[in-house]
Amino acid sequence: MTSFIDIGRLKDIPRQGARVVKTAQGCVAVFRTADDRVFALDDRCPHKGGPLSEGIVHGDRVTCPLHNWVFDMNSGAAQGADEGAVRTYRVLVEDGRILLDARQLGRAAVA
Repeated sequence: MTSFIDIGRLKDIPRQGARVVKTAQGCVAVFRTADDRVFALDDRCPHKGGPLSEGIVHGDRVTCPLHNWVFDMNSGAAQGADEGAVRTYRVLVEDGRILLDARQLGRAAVA
């Protein structure tokens, strides 16, 4: 059975916004869409290392703030002519709390 880490309340992330979770493996960006879906991706664009958590959320996509690469938050894949992808993480929302898959995050996750 998969174990999950509680990283905070859904309402603490603004709609079409993000928060960052720091882990031993790097930072994870946790996004909330306008319709309250939640996605988690590596917080580093593979193009120039831009912080995706500072990008623009539109639908189930996020646009990197540095050079406008667009990523599908379902798959992590870059869209259009861009090549590359970011890692995605399993995320659940239960009773208004956001839970991330602990096996993917590693043992040293800190919210």
